[in-house]
Amino acid sequence: MTDQELQVWVEAISLRSFGRAFTHRATFNSRLRSTGGRYFMKSHNIEINPKQLEHYGTAETEKIIKHELCHYHLHLLGRGYQHRDADFKSLLKKVDGSRFCQSLPGAQSRRHLPYRYELVCQSCGQKYPRKKKVDVKRYRCGKCAGKLKLFPLQPEAK
Repeated sequence: MTDQELQVWVEAISLRSFGRAFTHRATFNSRLRSTGGRYFMKSHNIEINPKQLEHYGTAETEKIIKHELCHYHLHLLGRGYQHRDADFKSLLKKVDGSRFCQSLPGAQSRRHLPYRYELVCQSCGQKYPRKKKVDVKRYRCGKCAGKLKLFPLQPEAK
């Protein structure tokens, strides 16, 4: 699917589901990794992750488009367009948009990566597992305020 076909599709979904025209640009952005789409408040444009269409098809991608159109229309109307706002939640439910997109196959979030480092307090021995490397000069033990030492749990990949 091309950007022009996506533009026509988004405009049709906007008219059909929201009863309002989408007058800005909709494009694909293949650099998106952890999100299905983005709405830009300054330009009012929408970007969609093409990998979602590739892996999950048109039905799931349409729900993502509806999600982004909820941000778009509510923002232009001056109503609550953020995820936590009641206006957003109710409109999303009304148009059957998705609250979250599905994870792409092979994509791991940092939350699921194994611990790669361990901070050990030199005074009390308290251990703190870490996924990212930390500068031990900037931190102290939360239990006794002792100095910390960093130990790699696996060989560091470069």
